[in-house]
Amino acid sequence: MLHLMLMAAVGSTTLPPVVIEDQDRIEVAYDALAAGEAQAAIAALEAERDRNPGEPAVLINLGSAYFQAGRYEDARLAFEAARTSSTRYELELADGSWADSRMIAQAALQRLSPELLASR
Repeated sequence: MLHLMLMAAVGSTTLPPVVIEDQDRIEVAYDALAAGEAQAAIAALEAERDRNPGEPAVLINLGSAYFQAGRYEDARLAFEAARTSSTRYELELADGSWADSRMIAQAALQRLSPELLASR
């Protein structure tokens, strides 16, 4: 059993980290995101997205990495892709509650909206 920590930081607030259980190793670049190393996270997550298209965990963190890099439109597209992905599962939040991957992506989109408006 593999536990992956997802980081969905958007704006001055963050979504709580979530844990997913998965049999296969999926690169979610949590350490790079947590360290504020957006470019390293983007490189790793874009490569993982190519291997696992539509994987919500990857798309959510890719959106977070794009956001850290100031690439707000790319962030929006990644969160939207996670929200509409045919892959869907429940993620355990840090507080022990559970949330649907689509709901996490939707929350990230809502928190991203003010940043997008300010950048236009």
